[in-house]
Amino acid sequence: METAREQVARLIHAPTSDDLIFTAGGTEADNLAIFGVAQQYHSSGPQHLIISQVEHPAIAKPAERLEQLGWQVTRLPVNQGGLIDPEALKSAIQENTVLISLIYGQSEVGTIQPIETLAAIAQAHGIIFHTDAVQVAGRLPLDVQSLGVDLLSLSSHKIYGIQGAGALYVKKGVELAPFMLGGGQEMGRRSGTPSLPTIAAFGLAAELAKRAMGEETPRLMALRDRLFTLLADCPHLMPTGDKINRLPHHLSFIIEPPMTGKTLVRQLNLAGIGISSGSACQSGKLSPSTTLTALGYSDALALGGIRLTLGRDTTPEDIEWTAMVIKQIINSTYSSNP
Repeated sequence: METAREQVARLIHAPTSDDLIFTAGGTEADNLAIFGVAQQYHSSGPQHLIISQVEHPAIAKPAERLEQLGWQVTRLPVNQGGLIDPEALKSAIQENTVLISLIYGQSEVGTIQPIETLAAIAQAHGIIFHTDAVQVAGRLPLDVQSLGVDLLSLSSHKIYGIQGAGALYVKKGVELAPFMLGGGQEMGRRSGTPSLPTIAAFGLAAELAKRAMGEETPRLMALRDRLFTLLADCPHLMPTGDKINRLPHHLSFIIEPPMTGKTLVRQLNLAGIGISSGSACQSGKLSPSTTLTALGYSDALALGGIRLTLGRDTTPEDIEWTAMVIKQIINSTYSSNP
């Protein structure tokens, strides 16, 4: 277990392995960050939290719970590419702001936030800064010291580990109240018997991801850009997210009505192509994507969001096949529904 802690610490360049708390996944790591800070203010009353309008539900839902308990929550807007304006963050800070939590790589539209700049603003005001880096880890270099973050969340299965493990980086000197009590495991911050197999797999996955990143990330970016190029002339299909500040393995689009994202997902599945409509945790829901509406799209268009993520098994042939099938489905659908 301690070997795994060192392996994960090396992936994010944590000063020491003791800065890592193992959890059951990215969701628990996010919840521990939010409630671990918030519980310290139980005696002094509700404070102020800043998040963005495009956070993962593992952040958005805890923020809603704190709001129900009397906390003030500011949700920063984003531009049409999904980027947060650092000036908007500066303007949102209040005297009672105690935590800022902003996602690093957005899971639905792929936009990467300027975390180093945003964390520096928090640091200048003495505010704890957390980022969910679940989508970034193993894809792009992570250095918690140069980023200037106080808390950072990770998930094992996003880097080919076993589902059921995650971690929260906690900068030395940052106080964090546990919300799970018991035997005092994980330095008293996360009680409960740890799952050694999943944690060991997480450590090995982190080591392998760090070793392969130099070659794998450019390969994924080339495949991603090739697919964007092949679909650039596809009518009724609009790219979403920031074109430049983007996850290397991520593509996202809106398909115009009458087709919805879920319809396209089903038809691609029949061709052996697995994609998602919106974020993975929102699949199965028929409501418009809150991420896409935050980017300024109408409810009708926000029902048409799809995302494609590439991985270590994705080949150039997969890219060509996927583009061809998407074009065939769209041409067939819109020729019969002019």
